[in-house]
Amino acid sequence: MQIANISEAKAQLSALIEKVIAGEEIIIGKAGKPVARLVKYENNQQTRRPGVLKGKIKIADDFDVLPDDVAKAFGMVDE
Repeated sequence: MQIANISEAKAQLSALIEKVIAGEEIIIGKAGKPVARLVKYENNQQTRRPGVLKGKIKIADDFDVLPDDVAKAFGMVDE
């Protein structure tokens, strides 16, 4: 693990990224205190499969119908 201050990191960003690609972890500090960690990006997301919940979700026939008290509260029905 290499520790670099911000000015070093700005001046040597390409070299630091090459080290990260090789598996090294870089800590960037400000005023002698660590503030950031530069690590290799890992894409751990699974591929999405459309339709995986097909047939498992039911929507009631009256889904879009508001109860009278709620409609009145929103001013959608005259009293």
